[in-house]
Amino acid sequence: MLRLTFEDGTVRLAGDVPTGLPGVERDPRSQTGRAPAVRYHELRRALDDRGVEYEDRVLDRQSLDLSATYELREYQRDALDAWLDTDDAVSEGADGGGDRPPAPRGVLELPTGSGKTVIGIEAIETLGVPTLVVVPTIDLLEQWREELKREFDVPVGQFGGGEQRGETLTVATYDSAYLRADDVGDRFGLLVFDEVHHLGGEGYRDIGRLFAAPARLGLTATFERPDGAHEVIEDLVGPVVYRLDADDLAGDHLAEYDLKRIEVALTSEEREAYEREQGTFTDYLAQSNIQLRSGSDYQELVKRSGTDPRAREALLAKQRAREIMMNADRKVEELAGILDRHREDRVIVFTAHTDLVYRLSERFLVPAITGETAADERREILSRFREGTYSTVVTANVLNEGIDVPDANVAVVLSGSGSEREFTQRLGRILRPKESEAGGDGDGDDGDGDRAGPGRALLYEIVSEETAEERVARRRR
Repeated sequence: MLRLTFEDGTVRLAGDVPTGLPGVERDPRSQTGRAPAVRYHELRRALDDRGVEYEDRVLDRQSLDLSATYELREYQRDALDAWLDTDDAVSEGADGGGDRPPAPRGVLELPTGSGKTVIGIEAIETLGVPTLVVVPTIDLLEQWREELKREFDVPVGQFGGGEQRGETLTVATYDSAYLRADDVGDRFGLLVFDEVHHLGGEGYRDIGRLFAAPARLGLTATFERPDGAHEVIEDLVGPVVYRLDADDLAGDHLAEYDLKRIEVALTSEEREAYEREQGTFTDYLAQSNIQLRSGSDYQELVKRSGTDPRAREALLAKQRAREIMMNADRKVEELAGILDRHREDRVIVFTAHTDLVYRLSERFLVPAITGETAADERREILSRFREGTYSTVVTANVLNEGIDVPDANVAVVLSGSGSEREFTQRLGRILRPKESEAGGDGDGDDGDGDRAGPGRALLYEIVSEETAEERVARRRR
């Protein structure tokens, strides 16, 4: 009889191996077949469809008796049902078709603050199988682990953050999941990928390939990647099966919000330097007959800079021009006025550069959070921000995702990558529902369009006019 076992991130088929099975390669010397673990569920279906008898020893087939206390909002239930409906046996209330493990697959794209973690925990409860939750940061690892411990009366394991202990419910960083996949790829029936867009990274893709888990759930606020790697994620986790954006939930479940773009002029010195550096870059493109139409075109230019000194100088000039427009002096002057107008609000200031964060922190006497900030210090700052001791925090990218940020109602974007993902993540930091929402008058506008009203959030985007930054902001909006 054909036997299926897990071995080093693959499914090994021993015995009389049929031809034409998905992902299976034959080894004529051992008369066995082998397929990437991600193909496990497809293999079972193919064998069942052909009526082939087989012994399945791939997965740990424990069932878990779990019960959560959440009451899902309507859209959260709709999202969970859309995911469950991708597997007929589960959506019909069966236990996975007899001995067939449940295998819903897909990605839920919902804005920051909409309760994606709650949906993930409900998915774990519904399937009742050993689960690995994969997260990009230590902060998220700790948040998920505490939430799972609070909801379920079972031990919760951890791979990452200095600990390597597996349980039937385990949380792992992407790095640790990648390193442990060969060893533990047969222990879990469900993989939950938080911030699933990270799975598109070249190394992280192996997490999806080396685990046999038939059921897979991706959670994100921004699924598509400019490098096209979301197509790889669809193959490993499934397509987007439910999608809502901030506008869909604003007012009912998230704060109403306004976007205000402010354009500032470069100083004469900044303008002269910007035009000189930008000209060096564009002249090289024209002389070399290079057109930048996509991220891959830019990567080709980066590769060329390794052997072409002129290409390298062009890229350095482009970087210098970018720093000039992003760190323009008049942006800081505009920020001073915004902070003065919003002294009674909770404000997060986002920049792209750590040096500017420290400059702003010193000038405005506000706490700074960067990649260099120790975890304990960061938690202390956010705690004081939550309780109102601090009304403003300035950060460079660190608060975009992966950290439970206390409620803020004003965000100021001084600079960033220009990507839709980053902009959406930053907007999401001020969209959590406010307690004042229920008693507000609904319009949240005091007449000048320049203050955050009751239950209403406000995002300022400050851009340098007549620069590439202005063009990117216009295109994104």
